[in-house]
Amino acid sequence: MALFSDVCRSVRTLLGQCQRSAAASAWIRCQSSRKYSQAAPEPEPVVSDNEAINKTFVNRNPRNLEQMALAVKDRGWATVWPSRQYYHRLVFRRTQHHITAEVFSSDSIVPVLSCSTKEWALKRELCSTRSVAACRAVGEVLAQRCREAGITRIVYREIPWKFRSEANQTFWTAMKEGGVVLSEPRRKFI
Repeated sequence: MALFSDVCRSVRTLLGQCQRSAAASAWIRCQSSRKYSQAAPEPEPVVSDNEAINKTFVNRNPRNLEQMALAVKDRGWATVWPSRQYYHRLVFRRTQHHITAEVFSSDSIVPVLSCSTKEWALKRELCSTRSVAACRAVGEVLAQRCREAGITRIVYREIPWKFRSEANQTFWTAMKEGGVVLSEPRRKFI
């Protein structure tokens, strides 16, 4: 019996050595084949006319210099009132029957945005087209339109004795609460 167990042990040892040597030789063959193989060459990039870079750069967003406070502002004369140093200016007017608020660009006499109690959608919601509540409604609607148009900063200058009125204060508050900053950043000179 002892002889039989010795034979079994030596056969197991011999089989283990054979298996190890077979695995080692396979691993060596794999490593040597990797040594002689080459990586596939990378394909050359194909440049089409659509992807060519133009030498002249055209800014398609004319307002980005304005938002970075780098665009040129028209200085005008020192004696001119209201000052012409703005990108967008807010004008608030009260007449005998209606309230109108308009946003003007620095290079245009036509308003960019406007809101008035003459508009039927606003007029039908108000009991009076000239009251303080109407000023607040005009301010809220104009602030929403400014945000939708991407105008977040506007210059609003009013004559001091007109600005003290409750209607102007309510309009000013509604514009600020609507997310519009009523001053512009100082221009950066680079």
